Amino acid sequence: MAQDPLDLLYLLFDTARLLRIEAGKRARARGLARGEFSALAILARAPGITQRELAQRLDVEPITVARLLDRLAARGLVERRPDPRDRRVWRLHPGPEAGKMTAAITAALADMALHLTDGLHPRAMDGLAVGLRHISGVLAPEASATHSPLLQEVA
Repeated sequence: MAQDPLDLLYLLFDTARLLRIEAGKRARARGLARGEFSALAILARAPGITQRELAQRLDVEPITVARLLDRLAARGLVERRPDPRDRRVWRLHPGPEAGKMTAAITAALADMALHLTDGLHPRAMDGLAVGLRHISGVLAPEASATHSPLLQEVA
């Protein structure tokens, strides 16, 4: 049975909203705001990104990321390091206290993924992944799979 593309769009919006809510619950359980949780999840997969890149991935303004990073740096979870080629740019790296928190975030996301996909046939999961990659590619053809907006929203 063919799915109505408009129904699919509404389903994607609603699913993304519900994923953000669930991620927020898991973040709070670890003493983090959802944005902090998301930032650490992104940083775990892409150490060395710039503050600007992180802001883009979180879909927030750079000043919002700067404040978020100030809080994480104060807890030893993130370090800002100068870019060797451009002194105006800061590169972000896990801080000295990030190991346990990153492991907890990774475990929380893995648990969330298992819970959400429980009962889905592997072929259905593969088809869903193919479809979502296609949609992401249409929306942001220059983005690579490692910069998937889907993961960032989940985080």
